Amino acid sequence: MERELVTHTHDLTVDAGVLTKQYRSWARDEPAREWAALSLAHAHTADLVPRPLAARLDERPPSVSMTVVPGEPLRGPLTADQLDALETALRRLWAVPADGLPARRSTSDLARGRLTARGRPEGGRAARAYDASLSWLDRMPAHHPYQQTVLGHGDPNLANYLWDGERVRIVDFEDAGRSDVALELATLVEHLAARHTDWDGFLPRFDVDPDRLRAARALWAIFWLAMLLPGGASADRNPPGALDEQAERVLGLCGPTG
Repeated sequence: MERELVTHTHDLTVDAGVLTKQYRSWARDEPAREWAALSLAHAHTADLVPRPLAARLDERPPSVSMTVVPGEPLRGPLTADQLDALETALRRLWAVPADGLPARRSTSDLARGRLTARGRPEGGRAARAYDASLSWLDRMPAHHPYQQTVLGHGDPNLANYLWDGERVRIVDFEDAGRSDVALELATLVEHLAARHTDWDGFLPRFDVDPDRLRAARALWAIFWLAMLLPGGASADRNPPGALDEQAERVLGLCGPTG
């Protein structure tokens, strides 16, 4: 039986175990990114991601079809077993050779663009965080080459990690690209969906440069500040107080040691 599911960036249709994603926008080449990432990941680790079935990249709107994978979306706070399974899934994904993929979008350009598009709030913690964000972006650490090139998921909303009680599988690769572990970890733990999970014991499992990780976390904290500012895409989808909470997070990460 065919089912239709609607999201903000694409429409999903599920029929007889086949999921078809029809994209509402493709300015960032999302369909091609997803098809390339799924094809590469499935070739190297077949049961971690959906199996890609068909790509209609030249149609308008474009679409990609794939198999349905088992599991329910993760949601915080994650249990110890879920954190272990998530680590296993990420390490398997990051073992996939990714040299042929396009790079992920520039995080600094993305954060600055979203922030300045919203404009400075009138006052309070959000205004202080806005000023601190622009100051930090002006003096941010110089970009360094990837420490270890990996296949970056690009959209680590916990809902994109499906838990079947034992294992985690990964879906939604429309922002995938060449990345590194520090950037991927930062994107994960700074996502709004990750707020209720304690990541202090999780991050040290990975051998990354702590300064690079902190800088990447600051960038993504700034991105989410912009998304929560009035008029931002996440402003009306989060509870009262979320903006002030994010402002405090930004002020902590963009301080003198950031």
